[in-house]
Amino acid sequence: MWSLLTSKHSWIDSLWWVAFLRPDGQAVGMKPTSGVVLVTGGSRGIGAATCVLAGRDGYAVGVNYRKDASAAKQVVVQIEAAGGQAIAIQGDVSEESDVRRVFDTMQEAFGPLTALVNNAGILGRQARVADIDVARLRRVLETNVVGAFLCAREAVRRMSNHRGGVGGAIVNVSSRAAVLGSPGEYVDYAMSKGALDTLTVGLAKEVAADGIRVNAVRPGIIDTAIHASGGEPGRVARLGPSVPLGRAGTPEEVAEATLWLLSQASSFVTGTFIDVSGGR
Repeated sequence: MWSLLTSKHSWIDSLWWVAFLRPDGQAVGMKPTSGVVLVTGGSRGIGAATCVLAGRDGYAVGVNYRKDASAAKQVVVQIEAAGGQAIAIQGDVSEESDVRRVFDTMQEAFGPLTALVNNAGILGRQARVADIDVARLRRVLETNVVGAFLCAREAVRRMSNHRGGVGGAIVNVSSRAAVLGSPGEYVDYAMSKGALDTLTVGLAKEVAADGIRVNAVRPGIIDTAIHASGGEPGRVARLGPSVPLGRAGTPEEVAEATLWLLSQASSFVTGTFIDVSGGR
């Protein structure tokens, strides 16, 4: 049986070596990598773009998904075709036992985690507050708030240099909705992203001494399928021209900001937000 060996060189924080071990114990196929990153909700949209870019940048990538195994597998295939390493891991981030299993699977495959992208999130169909029932509210908060908290907590437990980890970085994928409020459409979603912003600020201060940086990106109008799930497939076409830069953004543009926050280029950045919103 083949196994995976990872080790970190102390002389440069951003360089890891990953080697596959043959049954006789000999290491082969050794190559440098930027670290080990788990991307929740990685099978589509911003999450998928982040996974692909992370693979290109040398990370070993965990592509987390809840239901769409086929889409997650396609992301893995795309990363591997470009010479990267990735696995797809099913798990519902709102379920504590699933979160632990996802993180365990990552560590078994690639060694110690060095980065988390808290991307998994959902929204309901466009509705005014007066028409939002408690079942929908709980679904949104359980994934967008509880799920993000559980994943951040698990990442801290594993990355903290006070707990035997090697440090690392967390990027929360928030939304400009946290600032703008999404009136008449998704106030519950906006509220959940406001909570994620608070988590970003508080956790960044709490774990700075543990060798962990925590930041967030706040996408604006981005051309993904999430708008269709909210009941308006044409929302990007409707709102894109109103953005100061005159168009909607792409998932890849959000992914670029995310990967910068994960990288050593942002080593003195924590508790910070990057609005990827075209000025909106």
